[in-house]
Amino acid sequence: MTIADQKQPTAKAPGSKSPRGLIPAHVAIIMDGNGRWAEARQQPRTEGHVAGLENIRRVLRHLENRGVSYATIFAFSTENWTRPQGEVSFLLELLAESLKTEVGDLHENNVRILHQGRLAELPPELSKEIAAAVELTSKNDGITLIVAFNYGGRAEIVDAAKRLIESGVSADKLDEESFAREMSPPGVPDPDLVVRTSGEFRISNFLLWQSAYSEFYSTPAPWPEFDEAEVDKAIEAFSNRKRKFGGILADRPE
Repeated sequence: MTIADQKQPTAKAPGSKSPRGLIPAHVAIIMDGNGRWAEARQQPRTEGHVAGLENIRRVLRHLENRGVSYATIFAFSTENWTRPQGEVSFLLELLAESLKTEVGDLHENNVRILHQGRLAELPPELSKEIAAAVELTSKNDGITLIVAFNYGGRAEIVDAAKRLIESGVSADKLDEESFAREMSPPGVPDPDLVVRTSGEFRISNFLLWQSAYSEFYSTPAPWPEFDEAEVDKAIEAFSNRKRKFGGILADRPE
């Protein structure tokens, strides 16, 4: 995964202005439509997943060029284990191979990698590869790529509740701030914009806690066809939203 070699622009704060409008600090993407994209071309579904993986390169590069600081990609859900075993095995192998071949390049381009989801349920070698990628890039200060693999929003909330109970937090001390600190990975701001490709409008158990006030954008383009122009369309749609966060409408920042 190669990020552009030129010096990247400094990431902008949430709601900041660029020559093209408001820029989200954190974009989360439900990468939908890989299998259908392949089937429409009379190719195996696995070819769609390969094309989808390759597309992450250009999308991540363009998001950083636009001033986005965080990008979360929904790569494999806790529900995806119910897919045909051959497809599941292929997805696990594809991630393992991409970690071996791509992480060095990401590191050289100052990308920080984080994992979101349950590591313990993954094959041990894959868990080690993920942990090594996170450690290798931990001090990088370019765009942060959060890979949600073996992730589910409900499972994340349950896991956070368990950790709070195990830590002995009393009910009267429990609030949204303490609960949010137990979410994984810690320290990542909530997404400003959640994008779903392939024309679907479901949230599909993705970032249920974090997306409470995210703007949602759906595009008919399947993930392998979600290119730079599609990224620009999503950001443009975001820039035209009026975000109230439950309050009355305030003037947009200039």
